[in-house]
Amino acid sequence: MVVGAAGTSEYATQFAKWAGLWEQACAKSHAKFIAVGLDKNEGTSDRASLQEILAKQSGQTTTALWLVLIGHGTFDGRTAKFNLRGPDLAANDLSEWLKPVRCPVAVINTASSSAPFLKELSSPGRTVITATKSGFEQNFTRFGQHFAEAIIDPRADLDKDGQTSLLEAFLSASHAVTDFYSAGGRLATEHALLDDNGDGLGTPAEWFRGIRPVQKAQDDAALDGYRAHQLHLLYGLGETVMPPDLRARRDQLELQVMELRDTRAALSDEEYFSKLEPLLREIAQIYEQSDERDSPAP
Repeated sequence: MVVGAAGTSEYATQFAKWAGLWEQACAKSHAKFIAVGLDKNEGTSDRASLQEILAKQSGQTTTALWLVLIGHGTFDGRTAKFNLRGPDLAANDLSEWLKPVRCPVAVINTASSSAPFLKELSSPGRTVITATKSGFEQNFTRFGQHFAEAIIDPRADLDKDGQTSLLEAFLSASHAVTDFYSAGGRLATEHALLDDNGDGLGTPAEWFRGIRPVQKAQDDAALDGYRAHQLHLLYGLGETVMPPDLRARRDQLELQVMELRDTRAALSDEEYFSKLEPLLREIAQIYEQSDERDSPAP
């Protein structure tokens, strides 16, 4: 959790509140919470502190790393930066620092002018969310508040599986932002994007129906959301009992099912079901193995 330079006491209060919601969420999910930007800033700069923290993650390969940026951003037409106390954080710097990290990574930049971070950070195995669709959306963003509120909120559980995924939090926060501007009769100055397929393009919330992307890009580029729906800060009861190795394999198979489903129109019934059946069979076997491991010894 990185809280940037607030600029005013009003923003400082808001940012601290949003960070507090993330800390509460981590406590409920037993996730390790590391904060940058909330202390008195003595000695090491916030930028250097973040670089040091990320360097320590390079040896991790399984447990997901979530990086949340709360604050203000800037864009000069070439370089996007997240404003810190002291030297700012440029998108290309963060990209370099994340290269050695091998575990699944989710970066949520809730600042203004955050869109260029998506293109810079996009990579296979990584989920990137930004509060804006352009570096020129430079007004204060409210996306961070609604995302912090949604991340473990049962009301954001759109598919009612007992847990709120990263995708569901993104969709819920985006809809809340839209409602805010609509209710006040204001022109929206922020439009969040999500990228989890590594193409650096991003997909807005209005391209989803429920949790499924349904609108195709003009160049027929792949849409996002499938991987983000497999990432959770707080797992439901059914997921907590599943061993990590089985969950990882299940997630791989589910992604293959989703990708196959997207090509349904180009396949004959026979070809489609012949490819679908072995995937579903192995998924069922994984759940059986999970139940067997969870069952107490006689």
